[in-house]
Amino acid sequence: MTSEAVRRVQSGSPWEESFGFARAVAAGDRVSVAGTTSFKGTVLYGEGDPYEQAKVAFGNAIEALKEFGLGIESVIRTRMYLSHVRDVDEAGRAHKELFDSVRPCSTLLVVEGFVDPRILVEVELEAFRGA
Repeated sequence: MTSEAVRRVQSGSPWEESFGFARAVAAGDRVSVAGTTSFKGTVLYGEGDPYEQAKVAFGNAIEALKEFGLGIESVIRTRMYLSHVRDVDEAGRAHKELFDSVRPCSTLLVVEGFVDPRILVEVELEAFRGA
């Protein structure tokens, strides 16, 4: 695949610059959105609320898809990473509200923690932009 067939977009997250990654990368028919939290700039939305963090994080990830002319209907896979098993139902509720009509395949994992201990939820998306 040529470099012209791959397009990357940034969101302005400080971690993108310091770790050297893109928010989203389109390659061929697929668009992958990197791990995304409920931070907007330096502000964490939904502190202490896994439902709100999941909604905002997915919203941030969907914003990245818009850079490629895609919306929620193009999402074929989601991943949710949670820092506490107690938050499964709330993160799942946010996922259902957003993706119930789309029904992407999904993975949910409980992890030890994130780079900022206030983060309860991190998400990833994959989208298909073919015909």
